[in-house]
Amino acid sequence: MEQRNDDYGTLHDLALHRLRTAKSDLNSARILLEAEEYRGANNRAYYAIFHAINAVHALNGKAYKRHKDAIANFNKGYVKTEVFPREIGRKISEAEEIRHASDYDDFYLVNREESERQVTVAEEFIKLVEVYCKNANSSQKDE
Repeated sequence: MEQRNDDYGTLHDLALHRLRTAKSDLNSARILLEAEEYRGANNRAYYAIFHAINAVHALNGKAYKRHKDAIANFNKGYVKTEVFPREIGRKISEAEEIRHASDYDDFYLVNREESERQVTVAEEFIKLVEVYCKNANSSQKDE
């Protein structure tokens, strides 16, 4: 059974909160994509992925301040062990690179197709995380 602290809720509550944040970022990415603001869409799609990663970490009571630590530990604990498909690990790495280029490279050329792909990856990953969180909660209730 998951321990509960009435001031803060359970780890599963924290994971769901982070997942809601991820979905909000995904919604922002969709709006920016439609507005042809591709750099912003790439940024928000990446952050949707990042917050979904942090939702997974929350279930184990973990949090990372640095993005590279959160991603590295996710890859080590969940992708390498095939809890999540290896292909999603590659897509997450690409999303991080594209977000970085979109945010910091003055002459980075971004286009609709790339931004659509980033939003699609974020959607795909969030669906996987939703299932993972649901299954994790079910297995905890069974204990």
